[in-house]
Amino acid sequence: MDGLYIFRALKNRNYRLFFMGQSISLTGTWMQQVAMGWLVYRITNSALLLGVVGFCSQIPSFFLAPIAGIVADRYNRREVLIITQALAMIQALIISILVLYNTIKVWQIMVLSSFLGLINALDSPVRQSFTVDMIENREDLGNAIALNSSMFNGARLIGPSVAGILIAWAGEGICFLLNAISYIAVIASLLSMRMKTRGKRIIKTHVIHELKEGAAYVFGSRPIRTLLLLLALVSLVGVPLQVLMPVFARDIFHGGPKTLGLLVAVTGLGALFGTFYLASRKSVLGLARVIARSTALFGAGLVIFSFSKILWFSVPVTLLCGFGMMVQMAGCNTVLQTIVDEDKRGRLMSFYILAFIGTVPFGSLLAGGLAGKIGAPFTLLISGLCCIAAVLIYLRNIPSLEREILPIYAKKGIATEAVMMNVGA
Repeated sequence: MDGLYIFRALKNRNYRLFFMGQSISLTGTWMQQVAMGWLVYRITNSALLLGVVGFCSQIPSFFLAPIAGIVADRYNRREVLIITQALAMIQALIISILVLYNTIKVWQIMVLSSFLGLINALDSPVRQSFTVDMIENREDLGNAIALNSSMFNGARLIGPSVAGILIAWAGEGICFLLNAISYIAVIASLLSMRMKTRGKRIIKTHVIHELKEGAAYVFGSRPIRTLLLLLALVSLVGVPLQVLMPVFARDIFHGGPKTLGLLVAVTGLGALFGTFYLASRKSVLGLARVIARSTALFGAGLVIFSFSKILWFSVPVTLLCGFGMMVQMAGCNTVLQTIVDEDKRGRLMSFYILAFIGTVPFGSLLAGGLAGKIGAPFTLLISGLCCIAAVLIYLRNIPSLEREILPIYAKKGIATEAVMMNVGA
């Protein structure tokens, strides 16, 4: 496989700018996320409060994602992203000042996490929809979606490793400060783009009507409905791997922030391998079956990790978890974005964010509560078994899904009839 083929979406200038700026910004974001988890657990010693903080940062997406989808369909996506990135930079700057001056309180963390959650609730559907605006050749869309995941996970590989070192050396505050500075890169990349004028949509309908129209479209399509339900369930029960990582790092493996950084970074490395695998695929055909295999791998990884008490054994297991989780998530995203009607892309992406991120706060709360009652290992075991059960149900629906998806691909010119006949062989 030609290595350059994996990065073919970077031929598009606007996407290349976005890729570079977002890569820097996401590295800062992962530094902040690791620092946040360690900070909360250090000052509270509570797995439950880890879950509560995660709940605060994600719950806005559950309520606001559908509205954000309408924003993505109605307004200039680049301008919206500039605003959301600037607000996120302010949030990171405020929390860095509070931590550096040693005045941070748990309630302040909850408030600031909720504020960031509001920003992300608007930002995520718009950013997902914006990908298609940066790609001139629609055949590169699937590759661009995979590369979006690769930069997310490349940052997850670098950010936590750097954060672990910085926390041990200078404390959590420096991580929040560097994250604030990193937003400059993505804002600069957005301002530097030369965008084609997007035909302004004439708004004749009320927001409520558009919400109903989007919901009817999503739930009226069997492929979209099935993929979103699978994604929602895996996101809900897969959350403990991330939320409870500080507990495993300190209490199970008897380590510190460097151990936490290692575990999160290796999970990111596995996810990065997953995105490269998806980017190397020449076609979106057969992804429904790939999604099933990757979800099963993720669930099995959670089960194995829950039994491990040895760090060197757990590290490669987190690699497999990261790979399975990312292939499942990015695979669902790719299928959804290739079958959606263009005028409903933003609203579909809002439901995607609702399934992927909107379920996370409930998973965080559930993970923290269960871990406090039965311990982190048993909580993770239950999560893995739920993922495996979801795959078994999903497998029964694959034939019918492919029968409905393939005509859409044929209509859009994504695949020829001859090629489609060999799908799943």
